[in-house]
Amino acid sequence: MSAAVQKILVVGGNGFVGSAVCKAALARGMGVTSVSSSGTPYRTPKGHTPDWVEKVEWRKADAMNPDTYADILPDVNAVVHTIGTLLDNTQRNKQFHDKDFVGLLKSITGISPVEARHLGGYEKLNRDTAIRMCKAFTASKPSQGITDVRPFVYISAEDFGRPVVSVRYIETKMAAERKIDEIMRDHPQYRAVHVRPSLIYDPETRPVTIPAKLFTFSAWMHAGMPSFVPMPASILRWLGTRVFPKATEQTPSALVSIATLLSVPPIRVDHLAEAICSSLDPAKNVKGPIGVRAMRELIGWSKGGPKTSLSQS
Repeated sequence: MSAAVQKILVVGGNGFVGSAVCKAALARGMGVTSVSSSGTPYRTPKGHTPDWVEKVEWRKADAMNPDTYADILPDVNAVVHTIGTLLDNTQRNKQFHDKDFVGLLKSITGISPVEARHLGGYEKLNRDTAIRMCKAFTASKPSQGITDVRPFVYISAEDFGRPVVSVRYIETKMAAERKIDEIMRDHPQYRAVHVRPSLIYDPETRPVTIPAKLFTFSAWMHAGMPSFVPMPASILRWLGTRVFPKATEQTPSALVSIATLLSVPPIRVDHLAEAICSSLDPAKNVKGPIGVRAMRELIGWSKGGPKTSLSQS
């Protein structure tokens, strides 16, 4: 890691992905500041406070209000935006209000929000907070000594959760990517990195080990087969793009999402965090969307499939 990346701001550093990024960045010798709606330091699901937590500066801030964190931005080399929600809490509230208990049970069984600890919808948490943070970051004047292009890392996603997850989840992620890229075109001293994980797991805090192993094996099988052999993912993707109607004008059928789930391997949260930290290195000059296999290249291994370009998902 280049010594040029000395301090980063992690948005949502007390969440599942954010805490892993904080830990990985500290291990690389970076200074870390976290902002979140509560400002509370990270604790494990069992309520423990790891030793590394005391090395992070924990700040309370509103991602939609730059005044609450503008003073931090000039002194950081990079911003990593990790907040978001897999399920829209406003949708859950409506289901509860309408006494749609079947829909409510379906929405919460086996799934919890990715990072969100407060109420909010897809548009606000997945899209608007990232856009607002990116605008504030690119508007900030870097402190003396920060000369490298400054990365804004957005934790986006592969389209792998539908139809269990609403189509609005992936559409708001993609909308955020497009707007961030648009902002960056006017700011050459900044670069956008869109990290697109698939299923994220952790053996200790989010132990979906059996599903992760099954989907990893499925991805390995799909990657290892010759292209002329019809595999479940290719069949589903063909049906989803040629036969069945689109979910919306922007998004294909949910069959395409299922195909991605079968063909893109899951990723451990610590591996995801290492890839994010590696993407900050000015020497690597990582830009654009980064998929799971490219993340594996960034951390030095590419098991589970053939190597791909760092600009591919």
